Formats: sequence, structure tokens, C-alpha cells
Amino acid sequence: MTQLQDECKSLFTVMELAKLRIPTVAVKFYFESDTIPEQLLDLETVGVSVTSCQANKMAGLGDAILLTEKNIGCIAAAITFGLVDQHQQTPMKGKRVYTDIMKGKLNEEEGFSPPTPEDFTNGSVYACKDSGRKEFCLFGANDSGRFKDTATARKGIAGMLALQPAKTKGVFFFPPEFDDIDIEPDVIVMSVRPVELTRLVEGYQFLTGERVEGSMGAVRVVNSDLIVRPYIQNKINFSSYCIGARLIGNYEPDKLGLGMPYSHFQMMVRGVEESRTGYPFSLYPGAIG
Repeated sequence: MTQLQDECKSLFTVMELAKLRIPTVAVKFYFESDTIPEQLLDLETVGVSVTSCQANKMAGLGDAILLTEKNIGCIAAAITFGLVDQHQQTPMKGKRVYTDIMKGKLNEEEGFSPPTPEDFTNGSVYACKDSGRKEFCLFGANDSGRFKDTATARKGIAGMLALQPAKTKGVFFFPPEFDDIDIEPDVIVMSVRPVELTRLVEGYQFLTGERVEGSMGAVRVVNSDLIVRPYIQNKINFSSYCIGARLIGNYEPDKLGLGMPYSHFQMMVRGVEESRTGYPFSLYPGAIG
């Protein structure tokens, strides 16, 4: 049993979640100077692209996956993770889930040119109506875009933290029970119901006294809000899932995302254990089903 698996087992036991499981995912970054273990290279999909929200959902269900520049299905997530330069002016090669949706909505698929990372960065993709780029629409000709205009899109994008300049080789998503090799995660992402979020924050604050604040945007929630933001700021963050997670990742309607550095997760687990008698989770309406 891995240390992370043992910590999760302890947490769920204390919370009396024998019948309900909180999907929990570990995330590990591999940068230019790192060597990605051979065992993980075998978990990079070939010929199939996967978005970050899909990878997170898959790992939460028990399937580990390595995302690289070759197989990541979302250009925005590739930017966030530092797998591609945010100002690259040529499209990423290969089929991508996100851009395949765009292409599928066009009546005239011939001549479709997928957006470049620069098109995401300058707001053209997210403000497709205002930018006049109908090929970037996700929902057909009447798509309003994700922002009213490119200026607003750029303002929103500016608040989406990213690992730029791009120096990342791979991002590994794995479940707590993954034990092929010993890996200490950088970030933990949990998919929680509001009642579970309540109890987890109570445990963390029991030991630290620190408030937990939520910061969310309209897009890039899994990759930026729940993974990169906690990693860069060394803080816990929670957020509602975004359009990509809801429509592509199929996240449940009653779930929120909770992301944190691994050390904060360990503190949270210990806090929930030590505050067990002060916060009777089993008495919270609907808590344990």
C-alpha cells in the first residue's frame, strides 16, 4: 500500500465514507531536467488525445495516464502545464479533442485550420464571435463564445495561472492505489460534494487556523485553478468545474473540485482525524448516504 493510499484510506474511514468514495487524484510534473520513468511512458496514450479534465476523471476512477505535448487533447491545458509555448503561432500537430469539436461544428470542414496557442492567448478562441473566427465556435454559428469580446477574454486569461515559459515534459495523473513505482505527487485533486468540502476544510483549519479561499474562472478549471494555481501559490483552492469538465469530462452536477499541494493534503488528513469528535460528519444531513 502506498503512503497516499494509506492516507486516503485513513481519511475515508474517519469520515465514515465506506459506501461513498471521494475521487482523489495525484498529479506529478516532469520538467526538462527530469527523467520520466519508463513505467510512466507506457501510460502515454498513442493515437488518442486526452484533455486534462478527462485525465483527472480517469485517474479518479483508477486509471493512471501520462499527458505530454503529443497526446494532450486541450491546447489551453498544454499552455497551462507548460507543454507548449503560449505564443506559438503554429497549430499543435495531430488530432486534439477540443479542436475536433470545433471542426465537427463547421458545415465546411475543408480548409479547417486548428487554433494555435497564440490564438488562445490573444483571446480569439474564447471570444470567437467578437474575433470573427467562426471556425473556433464550439456550438455552431450562434455560439456567443466564452467571453463577450477579445479584450474581456484576455483579462480572464491573465488570471489563469500557467507554467510559462514552457519547460514541462509530462504531467502524470494517477490514483492513490498506483504502486508500480514510488512517486511523491506535487498536487492532489479531489472531486467533492459541498458537504465533503465542508468537512475537509474544517480538518485543515483545525490544525492551521488558516482560511481556505476559492478562485475560479470560466474555463481552464482543472488544469489552471485546481492544479497549477495550488502548485504555484502553494495554497489550497476550490472551484466549480468548467464547461470542458462538464461537457467533455462528464463531471457530476453535485461535484466541486478541490486542489492542493500534497503537503497540505497530508495536513488536511491529519486535521480531519484529530478533529473527529469536534466535527461529527455522520450527523451532517446527507453526509454518508
